[in-house]
Formats: sequence, structure tokens, C-alpha cells
Amino acid sequence: METGIQIGDVLLVTSIMFFIGVYGFVTRKNLIAVLMSLEIIINAAAINFVLINKLVFTTNLHGVFFTFFILAVAAVEVAIGLVIILNLYRLKDSIDPEEITTLKH
Repeated sequence: METGIQIGDVLLVTSIMFFIGVYGFVTRKNLIAVLMSLEIIINAAAINFVLINKLVFTTNLHGVFFTFFILAVAAVEVAIGLVIILNLYRLKDSIDPEEITTLKH
């Protein structure tokens, strides 16, 4: 009998992370909170890649490499997203998604 973290426990945690991210993405009124919710969704998917790699391909590291790629893309997405949010704030003096409908002054 193998001891340690069970597969169902990891799937439960990543499912909770995913749905917290979706809930935050849909309900938040702040663009930075929306961006953070998107990061939670991406991290839940990355953890699932590692778990599936551990279960299916025990000798290969394909899931780990996919996870590194996902994290690199997520870091770039955060950097670009923050730049866009800062420019919108300078232009509109607000980061509320409801108020940013047009980019006219």
C-alpha cells in the first residue's frame, strides 16, 4: 500500500482552485482581481498536467515540461496584462471593467 497524497485529493484541490478562479473571473469588478483569478485557473491546469504525467507516463517528463511552458506563458500574460491595466488606469482613472467600455477621453 502506497502512502502519501491520493489522486482524488489532488483532483479535488485543483477542481476547487479552478472553480474559485472561474467565480472570481466572472464576479470581480477590478481588473487586477480578474487577472489573479485567471492565474488561479492556469495554475490548477498546470497541477493537473503534472498529476496526469505522474499517473500515465511515469518515466517521461512531458507533463512537467508542459507545466513549465504554461508557467512561462502565464508570467508573460501577467506582465502584459499589468501593463495594459496601468495604461487603462492612466487613461480612464479607473480599473473597473464596467466603466471601461470605450477608450475615448
